[in-house]
Amino acid sequence: MRKRHNSVEHDNCATSTVEKDCLLKHNLRVAEKKKDQDTSSADLDSGATMKRVFGIRLRRGGFLFHVRKMFMWILILYVAIPFLVKLCPSIQAKLVFLNFVRVPYFIDLKNPQALGLNHTWNFYLQPDEDVKIGVWHTVPTALWKDAQGKDQTWYEDSLASSYPVILYLHGNAGTRGGDHRVQLYKVLSSLGYHVLAFDYRGWGDSEGTPSEQGMTYDALHMFDWIKARSGDNPVYIWGHSLGTGVATNLVRRLCERETPPESLILESPFTNIRDEAKSHPFSVIYRYFPGFDWFFLDPLTAFQIKFASDDNVNYISCPLLILHAEDDPVVPFHLGLKLYQIAAASQSLHGYKVLFVPFHKDLGYQHKYIFRSPELPNILREFLEKPETDDS
Repeated sequence: MRKRHNSVEHDNCATSTVEKDCLLKHNLRVAEKKKDQDTSSADLDSGATMKRVFGIRLRRGGFLFHVRKMFMWILILYVAIPFLVKLCPSIQAKLVFLNFVRVPYFIDLKNPQALGLNHTWNFYLQPDEDVKIGVWHTVPTALWKDAQGKDQTWYEDSLASSYPVILYLHGNAGTRGGDHRVQLYKVLSSLGYHVLAFDYRGWGDSEGTPSEQGMTYDALHMFDWIKARSGDNPVYIWGHSLGTGVATNLVRRLCERETPPESLILESPFTNIRDEAKSHPFSVIYRYFPGFDWFFLDPLTAFQIKFASDDNVNYISCPLLILHAEDDPVVPFHLGLKLYQIAAASQSLHGYKVLFVPFHKDLGYQHKYIFRSPELPNILREFLEKPETDDS
């Protein structure tokens, strides 16, 4: 009986041991499973985090790629432009003339009355067989009433009246109807001058293709046309900006043929086109580019664009007045001053009055607003009404 009892106890112990082992194994499996789940969850979280990080980096990399690509194209264009200008000098010529820039765009040049010029006649002249140029003739304000309803014949005959005449040569871009030009005509008309302004060939409604030679010839044709109708009345030449180069070309020719104008007035002048191109704000990004002269300036010479006023003043024999604002951003003040210094030392101008009138930068006249100066009427009156020769 005892033996059997011991056997039963042994079996119970065995059963209890097995159950404990099973329970331990179960717990181990549960712990391992949980660990695997935690590891998988951590891997997933880590993967998502990495994906987000690398996604941002990829997106950032794409943005930087596009920036670098854009920069490379700008650099290629920057380097290519000088070669393009060198190979096609006409591009540089267009940038000098800017005759394709017509501001204001919607102006009717046949109707100057729309701009407040009620004593102005629009007409056309033909300096060459295939060229027609548009001209405005504004009579002195004193003739305003008489001019109403009159035709071209009356305007032409009025040039023989006792009023002096100014032939105005405008700068590049725009037309004879540009606002600052119209305002100057009004000022000059109020001072008792006939004002004749025209668009060179290729500008405004004038026919033909721009060139320095063609512009000069148009101005010469205008001068001769005026002199044929103005009798003994004085004729003055007024050039502004690029028009100062045309003006000195014209007056040099007139002096060489011994028919000089009574005076030459240069507003915002430069010495020559090469100096102006170097100093122009458009040239800033290329001014220190290797071979700047060869790429940008030599094509101008090759295209016969010089406007060498610094040379022309050595062949001019008439009074010379130079007006320049110190804050001129287009034609730097120092170029106008330099031209004056060359002219003052010129043998051909010896005995003639040569005057330089600066306008302080605080006045804000810049490149094209000298007409606003309340001193301008007195400056013109004192300079133009004095004898031609300077006896001092």
